[in-house]
Amino acid sequence: MTGRLGRHGERGSATIELTLLVPALVLVLGMLVAGGRLWFARTAVTEAAQSGARAASLARTSGAAATDGREAARASLATAGLRCDQTSVEIRTAGFAVPVGTPATVGSTVRCRVPLADIALPGLPGSVLLTGDGAAALDTYRSR
Repeated sequence: MTGRLGRHGERGSATIELTLLVPALVLVLGMLVAGGRLWFARTAVTEAAQSGARAASLARTSGAAATDGREAARASLATAGLRCDQTSVEIRTAGFAVPVGTPATVGSTVRCRVPLADIALPGLPGSVLLTGDGAAALDTYRSR
């Protein structure tokens, strides 16, 4: 008799378990999507900074280096398909003032504000500011 009562007492338990389990699974899936997007965005921003520094190091003058570096960094972000609400690219060309024969570098910093509003997770900020830095050596014996 108790076996029969036990089965009737468990009616609806699968529905309750499913009701509790589905939101937890959706939350975990949302966290995976947000984490993947941030990992990809951080990688793309760092790669853009390195591309900007490399392009700047190949230029002959400080002015051309700044222009070439900015264009290369923006092109790298566009190629990666990264959507930024705000983007800034800073190219540091002080290495061009160093005398020939002295090792010097050109640096770059890329900042990108990545929107996260389309991922509906509680507590997730609307956007995250990511920063990437890159550096490339200037040819020591090339005229500047």
